[in-house]
Amino acid sequence: MKPSIKRSQIANMNTHYKRYSLDYYLDAQQKLGISNIALWAGPPHFWIDYLSYGDCKSLKRKLNSRGLTCVCLCATASQYRNQYCIYEPEHRERSFRYFTNGLKVAAELGCHSFHVNSGWGYKTEQRKDAWERSKDMLIRMADVAQQLQIVLTMECLRPDETDLVVTLADAKRMFTEINHPVLKIMLDTNPMAVANETIWKWFETFGDNIQNTHFIDCTPHGHLIWGDGTMPLENMLLCLNHYNYTGYLCQEITDIRYMQDPMAADLRNMQTLLRYVND
Repeated sequence: MKPSIKRSQIANMNTHYKRYSLDYYLDAQQKLGISNIALWAGPPHFWIDYLSYGDCKSLKRKLNSRGLTCVCLCATASQYRNQYCIYEPEHRERSFRYFTNGLKVAAELGCHSFHVNSGWGYKTEQRKDAWERSKDMLIRMADVAQQLQIVLTMECLRPDETDLVVTLADAKRMFTEINHPVLKIMLDTNPMAVANETIWKWFETFGDNIQNTHFIDCTPHGHLIWGDGTMPLENMLLCLNHYNYTGYLCQEITDIRYMQDPMAADLRNMQTLLRYVND
């Protein structure tokens, strides 16, 4: 295989550094020779709520002093109070303001993209009602993102997380129905594997509209570093090469086994990836 993926396309995330400070995470990336990061903007590393957000100027100085660039921002959306499909109108508006603040942070940091998903509705409601509510939120988000010159990249979730955008077919439907110029696709290899789909099928369907990835090993389960699972890395990179993918490979490593020594996990992960990428 002739590699065309570059080292600069690897963007390490900070999710597995939750037990360490932001400075520790940033220092680790500098030591690893990483130039781009994808920031999970959640406590303890960065604060966003529906009223305010952390000091972007301070964060930018920290990044610049280490030669780092934040290319993608993910405002944490794993709890009901901050997600894209909240049922209660007053909570939905707070959530919208929260994500709008996240978009402002992304713009201040100079990020290329902001990560979104469909969120989830109540099990007691009709799927079509939750679908429309999610779509409405994402359209509103896209309008704000367009004003801020940010791209929204939408990922799937697993069936245990939602019954909305779970599969490639769901992602295609939501993408088509929203039909907004700044809404693009994030390919997450974890729900892709759970749905028994392939990276080839995703690129065949979306092509250049895939502008970001959560590119991790994840079988038999979890968000693993490359080599700790059984995903066919060479074949997947061959697909990226075939489609001349120029976006980022965000390393969304979340398995609890890596939280004691996240830098060691990043080092092993990089050692595996760098066998196949260009400097």
